[in-house]
Amino acid sequence: MKIEGEGKLLRIFTGEMDKHGSKPLYEAIVLKAKELGLAGSTVLRGIQGFGANSRMHTAKILRLSEDLPIVIEIVDTEDKIRGVLPELDTLINEANCGVLMTLEKAEIIKYAPKR
Repeated sequence: MKIEGEGKLLRIFTGEMDKHGSKPLYEAIVLKAKELGLAGSTVLRGIQGFGANSRMHTAKILRLSEDLPIVIEIVDTEDKIRGVLPELDTLINEANCGVLMTLEKAEIIKYAPKR
């Protein structure tokens, strides 16, 4: 599969300690994206951040370093991203965690898996 042109970037902001069942929420989201046939996803671990309750999460302070910010990025065509949003929303609601999702325009320069 080769994708070029206009697409969408879905970013999901959550915490390292957020869970879906027994696994980390970020892992459940990546597995769901793979199951639903999205082009790919990446999980980024932040070193500092805060969310809706303004509680600081940072790697600098040992006692707070357990719940660092996590960002999951998924890029694909707009149709595919919008098509999986209800599935991801259900998964996130089941986890009952604080999550922020953003959807942004992305120009896909090249997406071509290794042959």
